[in-house]
Amino acid sequence: MAAMGAMAALGALPAGAGALPPLPTLGVPGVPELKPLTRYEAMRLGPGWSHSCHAMLYAPNPGMLFGRIPLRYAVLMQMRFDGLLGFPGGFVDRRYWSLEDGLNRVLGLGLGCVRLTEADYLCSHLTEGPHRVVAHFYARQLTLEELHTIEISAVHSRDHGLEVMGMVRVPLYTQKDRMGGLPNFLGNSFVGTAKFQLLFALKILNMVPEEKLAEAVAATQKPKKPAIDHAAAAKAANELVGPARAGNEFQDSAENQAAAQAAAELAEQPAAVPESQAALEQLAAAPVAEAVAAEQPVQPRADAAADAAQAVAEAME
Repeated sequence: MAAMGAMAALGALPAGAGALPPLPTLGVPGVPELKPLTRYEAMRLGPGWSHSCHAMLYAPNPGMLFGRIPLRYAVLMQMRFDGLLGFPGGFVDRRYWSLEDGLNRVLGLGLGCVRLTEADYLCSHLTEGPHRVVAHFYARQLTLEELHTIEISAVHSRDHGLEVMGMVRVPLYTQKDRMGGLPNFLGNSFVGTAKFQLLFALKILNMVPEEKLAEAVAATQKPKKPAIDHAAAAKAANELVGPARAGNEFQDSAENQAAAQAAAELAEQPAAVPESQAALEQLAAAPVAEAVAAEQPVQPRADAAADAAQAVAEAME
């Protein structure tokens, strides 16, 4: 709470009150930096700027996951209607509402039982993109019991199941595989500045060490193994099998032709001695027996025909 009050006081100082210390930045490799500005500077922007206000509610959590992984804090975010993760809040019309009044009005629709004040103000950033939007961010530390009460009341709020699909807790640990926990969570899709605001708050409020944040972000940026294209793999396999199949068919055809030619030459020869005739019958029966054993059609073999021709020639001599 002391850190948040200091940030609120810093943002409220007028420009002529003396030199302001440099505004904090995220400074995590791999995360594009947004331009910070004080609350005072944000309020001096012209009417062409829109203002969005969102809040991070969190509580220290002494629990252990699987009895060995410290949970550190319980941090609430929302699954939105568009499938993106974000913080509770929304746009505030500055013509009718102050930042905090507008934020509390939106929170009442999505949570139902929490009110924030200027003391909970954390930071403001100019967003990227074609729209001129200033993103204001608030943070309120609660007890774990209070946070759980908000989670229960959120189910009965007006927007539950419509604009808000449900509350989620952010895992602030990293498992031994270096992906489970915060890295995998950061791999989700976030709306607008929500991902930046999450990392910024975790760093500024000392909820996660800066080097751990950098490691979690770096883990999400590692190239993933390309998905196997099963259709392309099947096509490539068919292309490889096709020539081999054609080669086998050509070889079988050549063997069949050789066997037929040898049989024709045998038919033109005079009758051989009984020994040669027995040898011929035995050799001719061999492919048939093999085919019957394999339950496949008989295929003449070129080597069997050649052996038969040689036996006939030797018998005639």
